[in-house]
Amino acid sequence: MGILNGLKVLDFTTLLPGPFATMMLADMGADVIKVESPDRVDLAKHLPPMDGGVSALFGQLQRSKRSLALDLKQSEAREIIYQLIQEYDIVVEQFRPGVMDKLGIGYEKLKEVNPGVIYCSITGYGQTGPLRNRAGHDNNYLAIAGAASYSSRKNEAPVPAGIQVADLAGGSLPSVIGILSAVYHREKTGEGQYIDISMTDAVFSLNAMYGTGYLAGGRDPEPESELLNGGSFYDYYETLDQRYLSVGSLEPQFQARLCQLIGDPNLVKLSSSQKLAEQQEFKRILAEAIKQKSFEEWLTILGDDFDGCVEPVLKFSEAVNHPQIKERDMVVPVPKLQGGTQKQIAFPIKFSTQPPEYRFTGVQTGTHTDEILTEIGLDSQAIEALADKGVFGKQLKSKGDLRV
Repeated sequence: MGILNGLKVLDFTTLLPGPFATMMLADMGADVIKVESPDRVDLAKHLPPMDGGVSALFGQLQRSKRSLALDLKQSEAREIIYQLIQEYDIVVEQFRPGVMDKLGIGYEKLKEVNPGVIYCSITGYGQTGPLRNRAGHDNNYLAIAGAASYSSRKNEAPVPAGIQVADLAGGSLPSVIGILSAVYHREKTGEGQYIDISMTDAVFSLNAMYGTGYLAGGRDPEPESELLNGGSFYDYYETLDQRYLSVGSLEPQFQARLCQLIGDPNLVKLSSSQKLAEQQEFKRILAEAIKQKSFEEWLTILGDDFDGCVEPVLKFSEAVNHPQIKERDMVVPVPKLQGGTQKQIAFPIKFSTQPPEYRFTGVQTGTHTDEILTEIGLDSQAIEALADKGVFGKQLKSKGDLRV
């Protein structure tokens, strides 16, 4: 039984930020129903590779979530939501501002149905402000928040990150924090909550390291000029065979070990200098030293015992097999409803008594429609009638069609 057993969530989100957030809630034991449009395309469902007719990405993001197919433009679909919200009183949505209101399932309406509802809206720019209705993606939010401007080499373009920083660190994680905070508040007061998550706001707050310097002293952070963005020897260094090591040996004891590693303990005076020219000279010496050996040679030298904040830059395929990742059980087999399992990235938080739950991989749209409707009291004839009206989509004409 998961640590969030008893929480019930209606998930109206697509793509990445919302689905990742509700996946985390489901991993912790929440009962999540993914309300899916039978006719609106979710790009995440169609990105290769595919596994059993479902994208591997979608299979992970939607794991342990039951799928309910509803055409929310139909009044009968809205009535089903009003019934569900009596129990499934946490809502996560990711439409532009006002869309859920137009569908008749916005916060104020659902609050009338259930005053204790917790309603989380995830958008790029938030529910207010001049950009509230503008479309955007991860790199747009990083750009507007000022973070992309100093995430590059000097005189080069900002670097597209390999992971979606704004979507995940700016959207998914704040949403989970907000929802669980609202649940705690509701437990104490009985009061529900509307949560406005702006991915741009959240990324702007991640400027904690250098944004403070501008606000207090007027110094704008610049590319490759700060302690942690390449302005010091804290950086990545190429090996003889075009692989890379990460060097983060900032503290004095780690600087000493780094200098010993490259064969000259006396360099520690240079590495610890506060003068820019001397820092750059140490960085040049360090780069030349690391370039003298291959990636595998450095792995042998570092071994398991080097404690100086120098680590290899691994490919994902190598990270999967790294002893640390394996020991932490960060890849897990998740059952598929059609049989077998799919390897997926595990939930990262370790609780002492309640482990995460991985019930099944993401499923086709509408797989659980008849099951969910039966739970709220609809009989087979009522479900059949709704199917005939196209409430579950034009393709789903009968109750039997709902089972995928």
